[in-house]
Formats: sequence, structure tokens, C-alpha cells
Amino acid sequence: MPVLSAEPLLCQSLASAGQRSRICNVIGRLRGTLAEKQPPHLILDVNGLGYELEVPMTTLYRLPSVGEPLTLHTHLVVREDAQLLYGFVGKRERDFFRELIRLNGVGPKLALALMSSLEVDELVRCVQSQDTSALTKVPGVGKKTAERLLVELKDRFKAWETVPAMFALVPNQPDGPAPVNTAENDAVSALISLGYKPQEASKAISAIKEKDLSSEDMIRRALKGMI
Repeated sequence: MPVLSAEPLLCQSLASAGQRSRICNVIGRLRGTLAEKQPPHLILDVNGLGYELEVPMTTLYRLPSVGEPLTLHTHLVVREDAQLLYGFVGKRERDFFRELIRLNGVGPKLALALMSSLEVDELVRCVQSQDTSALTKVPGVGKKTAERLLVELKDRFKAWETVPAMFALVPNQPDGPAPVNTAENDAVSALISLGYKPQEASKAISAIKEKDLSSEDMIRRALKGMI
């Protein structure tokens, strides 16, 4: 059975773009074996049951190799047409994600795009300084949207200002030498899933000069170049 947190059931009915959905904090944590990685998705094997999760790139960078044990903090979104499970390497990342999706006009896709482009501490600093420049480089975020998000987040994030980072960014350990074309295709697909246009994604990956990189390392370098 999956490991569940002791958090109480909490569902909120939301209306977005004419479609109603529910956000339910039911499955709070999963512990198992990393079975597959295909950015931005992964499969976590928990006692023979495979859970498909979508994760931000900042979590992807910290994943172990396939076949290794893994614990993820999770958030479940229940919609009329799907049940979507999002995973985070730390509770702080998950809590940040929950703060973002409470904002008007911010759904899970945009929240993941923000958290994939910038570390949590970088996003908090943007809120503190009301700096829109980094946010406007994220797909789907224009200047007006960035200004509105920073204003709405300012009061919410007062408690975050004195909280140190739970972990430092560490290099991802690749699972082994993968064919370059496969790694490149996975990296391009991941960038497209974040909202970048196919041409932008392909150009960003093609601009990487290093050879024999994993898809995770390609994504990280591409996002740094875009931001």
C-alpha cells in the first residue's frame, strides 16, 4: 500500500475557464522505487502498483537513478475528466505549489512552469523585490500577469521570507549513457510540456554544446539559457 500522510482530507471546488475541478489533499506522500523517467513524468512503483506523477524540473534534477528507492510528497488534483498526481522532492516545494494554485488564474500547468524555470528561493526573492523580469520569461506569463502574481503573493509569502532552503541544487546522476537523440527528444518534449513553442524548445536544446548529457541536464541548461 502507498504511504499516506496524516493530513486531513481537504477538497476545494474550483471553477476555471468554465470547467469545474476539485483539488484534494488525499495522497500526501508516496514511497517506492523509481520505475521510469520521461520528463516531466515519472512512474513510482509502490509494492507493484505504478503511480504516474508529473513533477517540476527542479524535482526532476534531484531524482535518483531508475531502480533506486524514492520518496515524493504529492498533491492530487481531481477533475471531471482526469485524476492528476503531482510529485515534489520536498514538502517545501509542494507547499509552494499549493500556494501558487490558490491564486486566481494559476492552474497546475502554470505553477509547474514557474517552479521548473526558477528555484523556490528564486521565486520568493522575486516576490520580495517585486521583480517581474524573471517571471515574464516563463511561458504563459506576461508583464501584467507577473505584476498581479507578485502582488497577490506578497502577503502570502511573508512566512517564507525567513525560511531557509531545505536543499541545495545538486547535479543529477544519469542512469547511464543514453542515445543522444533519445535524450534530446525527451528534453524537447519536456520543454514543450512547459509551454515553450516547439521551435523554441528545439533551438534551446540544439544550442547546448556539451555532448552525452542526460535529458535532465539538457533541460536544466536550456531553461537557464531561456531565463
